[in-house]
Amino acid sequence: MDRTELILNVEGMTCGGCAESVRKTICRLDPDAEVAVDLERRRVTATTRARSLEIAQALDKAGFTASAMTG
Repeated sequence: MDRTELILNVEGMTCGGCAESVRKTICRLDPDAEVAVDLERRRVTATTRARSLEIAQALDKAGFTASAMTG
């Protein structure tokens, strides 16, 4: 499966620890994912093989509310 750039709105991120938790959650789904977290805008950009729905569900389980803007 090809890698896709996904942009997600992620609510519930308040600090660097939250950003790292989001990054680790996505990397558990795809260890090769490239993840950039923008805390101020509550936005995550990920270049990954994982699907946006998979990521949103995993982030929801981790205590965040995620919705895909793309993908």
